[in-house]
Amino acid sequence: MSPVSHESGDKNTHVLEAIGRCRVIVSDGKVIEVGVPRIKSCPLARRFGLPVDPITPERVRENIEHRIRSFGLCTPERQVIMGGEFVGFGASELLSFALAQGILDCAVIAGDGAGTVLAPTPDLVQGIGGRMSGLVRTCPYPEVIARIEDGGGVVLDPSRGTIDQVEGASLAYIGGYRKVGVTLAAADDALALRRKFPEVFLIAVHTTGISAEEALIFAETCDLVTSCASRHVREVAGSRALLQAGSSIPVFAMTRAGKELLLEKVRVLDQPMVLMGARLPFDLGNLPDPLV
Repeated sequence: MSPVSHESGDKNTHVLEAIGRCRVIVSDGKVIEVGVPRIKSCPLARRFGLPVDPITPERVRENIEHRIRSFGLCTPERQVIMGGEFVGFGASELLSFALAQGILDCAVIAGDGAGTVLAPTPDLVQGIGGRMSGLVRTCPYPEVIARIEDGGGVVLDPSRGTIDQVEGASLAYIGGYRKVGVTLAAADDALALRRKFPEVFLIAVHTTGISAEEALIFAETCDLVTSCASRHVREVAGSRALLQAGSSIPVFAMTRAGKELLLEKVRVLDQPMVLMGARLPFDLGNLPDPLV
């Protein structure tokens, strides 16, 4: 679930920063351009429905094409409702869980074919965000927007598919929501949201390749920061975190609210867990390669 810019798209064109922050352009349901990945391998990418290992332009293309066939990524056929989880502590999984538990009442996310979306239900959050790579730009499809609205969601800008998380949060509060969570990938958005809505719950996503300055802003403004393949997030946010969930692609809780959400998720999980004290960031050596 990775909003990256305040952009709306050209007709039928979508820009993603996919696996390894590899720039991908999809138009008319076809992958027309694939850039060079920033990393070679990722533990999470090895567990995809169509694994990507090693991370090469050819493997990235195959994976995006698989998503287009499987659930209509970046097409009018895009499916937007889904239950279940891909990863236990992914951003969409944590937002879905928070909505299900009443910790939040609305998630502001970004989706292909729609742009910024206000999603009040777990299955809508997971259906859109659980299968989405870093979305830079999209274009609106009336069919996708109709499915989102049927699922209880609201699209910020149905005519252009704009991605603007600050305006999305504003619309959520205007609409009567009071416990709002937002995913974001821009440090400027983190600063603006925290100033404008001190109580908002912020999750920084899509952090591969960010600067040390951006990592510091996320550490000081966000409740949760996902590490992706970022060296700076591990060094800056990880060393300041109150709690870490996961070791290969950890999520760092920077605030008490973030820590409480992670602990509540742990409390209801049926699977065995290990809790221990450690100097953060903590890892077992199975990391993305390289960290950037």
